[in-house]
Amino acid sequence: MDIGKLNKRVDIQSQSNTYDGAGQQVETWTTFANVWANIKHKSGVEAIKSDAMASTVKASIRIRYKANVNAGMRVTYQTSIYKIMAVLPHVEDNRYVDLVVELINGES
Repeated sequence: MDIGKLNKRVDIQSQSNTYDGAGQQVETWTTFANVWANIKHKSGVEAIKSDAMASTVKASIRIRYKANVNAGMRVTYQTSIYKIMAVLPHVEDNRYVDLVVELINGES
């Protein structure tokens, strides 16, 4: 892996629940790790759902190997938020992991 290609600083976040002043459960995101990454947008799929155009942007985010990253976490980069759909470790030597993600908020 060419380390020079890891040129974007991203946050990996995990979901947790806290309670507000009224005792209501609130979903929050906390930073699990701040890492260097390479983001590659793979595809954009557009479909019509309920008479409105909907688009899905899928991407791959490569980071150095990091234990405990899992599907359900998310990655933030600038104004973009990506949901982690799958974690694919490098089989040979665990030098990096590829995160299969879907853009849920932001710009591609």
